[in-house]
Amino acid sequence: MPSYERADLSETISELKKIRSIEAVLSVDYEKGDSAMSGDASLVLSENNLDLKLYYLGFLAGEVREENGVIIKNKPRLDKNKSAILIEGLKNSFFWWNIKDYTLQEKEDSYELKNSYRKLFISKKTLLPMQQTIEINDGEKLNIFYDSPVKIEEERYNSAMRIEFKNYIVRIKVKSYSVVK
Repeated sequence: MPSYERADLSETISELKKIRSIEAVLSVDYEKGDSAMSGDASLVLSENNLDLKLYYLGFLAGEVREENGVIIKNKPRLDKNKSAILIEGLKNSFFWWNIKDYTLQEKEDSYELKNSYRKLFISKKTLLPMQQTIEINDGEKLNIFYDSPVKIEEERYNSAMRIEFKNYIVRIKVKSYSVVK
């Protein structure tokens, strides 16, 4: 992965804001306490919409569709914690640049973008996120950790993420990734 230390963060974010949608195929590991479940997922995502299909052993095991903040489809029915991880976690982990009304603070090896409910750390070297914290549900924190940056053609993204909320952990590996501008 080349270094982007001399690149301008504002220009990078402006360029990323041209992305209208993201399509990805994912490997998903879901843990709650001592129980775990693994499978694959297809994700079609825009800033306002999410369409997620979860597969277990090749069969459709679940589907979540959200449009403009309203859950349209939710099979099997998810509790609010799973819903927060899947909707808020996935939307904000992939569309990390959609943070609004933020202040910028420069750290030694990262930039910190912060607003009233969200904090995002971006690596100076890759200009990709390293960590993100989002306050939801009356101050509860959803944490997203990023790893394994890759570059395919002109697109750069983190190919591994971990989303934590309460006693839930979701590990995601990106198998394929494409954008529409």
